[in-house]
Amino acid sequence: MGSLGAILRHPDDIYPLLKLKMAARHAEKQIPPESHWGFCYTMLHKVSRSFAIVIQQLKPELRNAVCIFYLVLRALDTVEDDTSIQTDIKVPILKAFHCHIYNRDWHFSCGTKDYKVLMDEFHHVSTAFLELGRGYQEAIEDITKRMGAGMAKFICKEVETVEDYDEYCHYVAGLVGLGLSKLFHASKSEDLAPDSLSNSMGLFLQKTNIIRDYLEDINEIPKSRMFWPREIWSKYADKLEDFKYEENSVKAVQCLNDLVTNALTHVEDCLEYMSNLKDLSIFRFCAIPQIMAIGTLALCYNNVDVFRGVVKMRRGLTAKVIYRTKTMADVYGAFFDFSVMLEAKVNSSYPNASKTLSRIEAIQKTCKQSGLLNKRELYAVRSEPMCNPAAIVLLFSLLCIILAYLSAKRLPANQTV
Repeated sequence: MGSLGAILRHPDDIYPLLKLKMAARHAEKQIPPESHWGFCYTMLHKVSRSFAIVIQQLKPELRNAVCIFYLVLRALDTVEDDTSIQTDIKVPILKAFHCHIYNRDWHFSCGTKDYKVLMDEFHHVSTAFLELGRGYQEAIEDITKRMGAGMAKFICKEVETVEDYDEYCHYVAGLVGLGLSKLFHASKSEDLAPDSLSNSMGLFLQKTNIIRDYLEDINEIPKSRMFWPREIWSKYADKLEDFKYEENSVKAVQCLNDLVTNALTHVEDCLEYMSNLKDLSIFRFCAIPQIMAIGTLALCYNNVDVFRGVVKMRRGLTAKVIYRTKTMADVYGAFFDFSVMLEAKVNSSYPNASKTLSRIEAIQKTCKQSGLLNKRELYAVRSEPMCNPAAIVLLFSLLCIILAYLSAKRLPANQTV
């Protein structure tokens, strides 16, 4: 449910964490009885637990389409990520993946753990895909085809320039944004969003992940796969792996800050996209990951821990974002709060500091001009943890109940507590 230390520092996390736990259990109980759909939703929970909770609130028809869309692209991504597959084998699979989703018998063994299960049992995904409405199928096929071709291109091409960086992120995430917009439109719940805005929704999330996952990606076995653009990192080091070493910490953080600033260029597009959504469940589905992204960037900025381990929002704050994001006012409020948090970490002596502050100023201006900041319910950032005595009492009461329950389970059958 979250580390005890984090809960004691942030006792107001307790209720959102409990709600998150209950929602996860509720979502698991909603898994359809058909074997192929049961496999798909079970696998969704295994490869992306937080995404599974958010997707569960969508209307059933759209929920099924988004579930299959996610699993198809996750399978495609598993092929791309498996560095043990030879290029002459991998590239044809990526290019033809949009055809394989129509074949109930197709599978390809690769990946590890749950991702290997997904690939070995991919026929369940294909079976479910063939039951979707034609509009959903066409959208998924189109995006899968374009994404597979883009991934194949970058198997044989390094990310050299910022233009390459944007192109790669378009193929692996911007197209996801375009595909989701098509699915929303096919469900008759939303107008079709402009491609430029849909693309920015994906790029903002993808760039955040690429920044955060430096250490995991550089240590990938049997060989690393990195997507930090040479045009940026070469200003700070001779080799990308140099950032792992403590003696290069200053330059590593300067490069990190440069990449965070680059990611912030997509924020205004994302805010515009979300402000145009009409369906509440679709709005929350889109807004929650975007708030998580701006929060993660605020944590990563000027943070050498990105090169030492995993930097991510604490689980309690994630739970708050999931359950308190209900209106566009909440989104503007969260983006404003996290931008303030980020701004406090910028030193005018940093390289690109003026560009970073300019980006932050533009984001805050957009949030203020919405006129909704005073109507927000979500306050994502506090200068100090809120020590709520009632919450602390609740925490220890819950612990006592749990301990009493466990003690009772250990007693012989003829004894009582």
